Amino acid sequence: MKTRLFIFPLAITAIFAGTCHAASELPGANNGGVDFKQWGLLAIQDGGRRKPIDTFAKETLIRLTGRSTYTDKTGRSWRPNDFVLSALVETHEWKNEPMVLISSGQLIEQLGLDKTQRRFSFAELTGSAELQRLVTEAQALKRAEKPLTRAQQEALSVSDRLTLLARVMDGSALLMIPAPADETDPWVEPSGWSRYYSEAQFAPIRVQLQTVATGYVNGDPFNFSRAANQLRENLRALSRSIYPRDQQLRLEYFYNHFEAFYRAIWCYGIALVILIAAHLRKRRRALQSIGVAVAVIGLAFQASGIVMRCLIAGRPPVTNMYESIIWVSFAVSFFGMMFFMRYRAPIYLLAALPVTLTALLLVHQMPIAMPSSIDPLVPVLRDNFWLTIHVLTITLSYAAFALAMGFGHILLWRYARNPAAARADAPMHFWLYRVLQLGVLLLAAGTILGGVWANYSWGRFWGWDPKETWALIALLCYILALHGRLAGWWTQFGLAVASVVCFLAVLMAWYGVNFVLGKGLHSYGFGIGGETYVAIFVVLDLLFVAFAIWRYRRSKSVVAPAGEMEAERVAV
Repeated sequence: MKTRLFIFPLAITAIFAGTCHAASELPGANNGGVDFKQWGLLAIQDGGRRKPIDTFAKETLIRLTGRSTYTDKTGRSWRPNDFVLSALVETHEWKNEPMVLISSGQLIEQLGLDKTQRRFSFAELTGSAELQRLVTEAQALKRAEKPLTRAQQEALSVSDRLTLLARVMDGSALLMIPAPADETDPWVEPSGWSRYYSEAQFAPIRVQLQTVATGYVNGDPFNFSRAANQLRENLRALSRSIYPRDQQLRLEYFYNHFEAFYRAIWCYGIALVILIAAHLRKRRRALQSIGVAVAVIGLAFQASGIVMRCLIAGRPPVTNMYESIIWVSFAVSFFGMMFFMRYRAPIYLLAALPVTLTALLLVHQMPIAMPSSIDPLVPVLRDNFWLTIHVLTITLSYAAFALAMGFGHILLWRYARNPAAARADAPMHFWLYRVLQLGVLLLAAGTILGGVWANYSWGRFWGWDPKETWALIALLCYILALHGRLAGWWTQFGLAVASVVCFLAVLMAWYGVNFVLGKGLHSYGFGIGGETYVAIFVVLDLLFVAFAIWRYRRSKSVVAPAGEMEAERVAV
């Protein structure tokens, strides 16, 4: 460990002067039994809002490594709060840990790094002249509003990660000293306390910071927790009107550790297995009841996560890709449950649960491309009335179409296995038609309301923005599918195909515009990553549809000659 110890190691301060000499004699932090809850409940200003340090630590570790925990070169596993504190008090050589993620293989190759690795050390990357050149080049293109290559985008992301890690290590990222009265004033790190407060006001804070540092290094859970709790009270006493209430901090801390969406994944997975078993067995009523009950528990977990997120953010959870996916996936299962209760058809849950499960697993496994951070609203979204009306209506239509897509896959699988039995199952086709009607109604209403919001926000009802254009294309695709079935242009099988193929237009409006095109006025939803997964899904889905069509046409060609032979026998 370094020969000096500061909770925020800035040379211009002497906050921890009393603990430096004692800490220098320690071989390293012995914090295996430390409970980080009280420390995690401290408030910090970060990303445009006030949040617990627990949230900041979790988001920081995910941004740096792509994971919520980090295992160092010695095999030790670091949790977020442990990592942040260790970086602040310098109990570990973090500059030499291979922890900074590079998700683009093209960039790794361009930098001449080991292609078998995805994470590299701070020292290695900051010493790369090629990375600095790429970052400078990308920044110039960005200022000129010119498109960037995937490698240039990733170079900027890596630069941001390196800056974040540097700010954590030097303490400038922890803005935990609140402004005295004005909510718009920035908070400061402990070294900048003199900007707002006198020596007498800050003296108790200094003492508690020293005690927190000593308790962490010595692995003293009692003194560490007590000092962190007292530190929170002292910081709140500096600015009671600005510092978050304890209930707010505890709610967000509970949300972080309850992991409602992860629990929902397990429930949906178990429910799906039980319902499939019930579907395959003759005596299935008891199994079906158990499966439905487990699915309801999963819905309850997911709903609790969404409600907590709404209470924390003060708005509906639909302002970025992560939030829209957890909301749409919830709505898919909710619609499936409602249709199940209306028609007593478990096939709705068998269609809904795989879609919801896949969506939740996707966001759980892609925290870099779809970060779960709760960010402030951009100005165009700050009218919560239109946010609630337009965005929720659009996303609910996506949920209905996702359910129809799941339903369509089941029908096409049945057509592929036994086309005659699938054609004869009129209720299945009726149920699919009802879900598509719901989706078209919601998407039409959401598109019109989007025009009203655009007129309110941007001064024009319609501007052929990519998001607007693809929403209209998706609507027209589904209207054509329903109208074609009503007019007799295609059969029930054609409607099942349309329910799957038309969802690709929704996927383009929902994901493609934000993550592939990256253009338009809806830039608050833009991101990068996941293109490979989506492309694989689209290709496999189209191959499945092609196989189902081939099986369907083959069955018709077999049935037709058999029918002609039977007619000849009757005539004779």
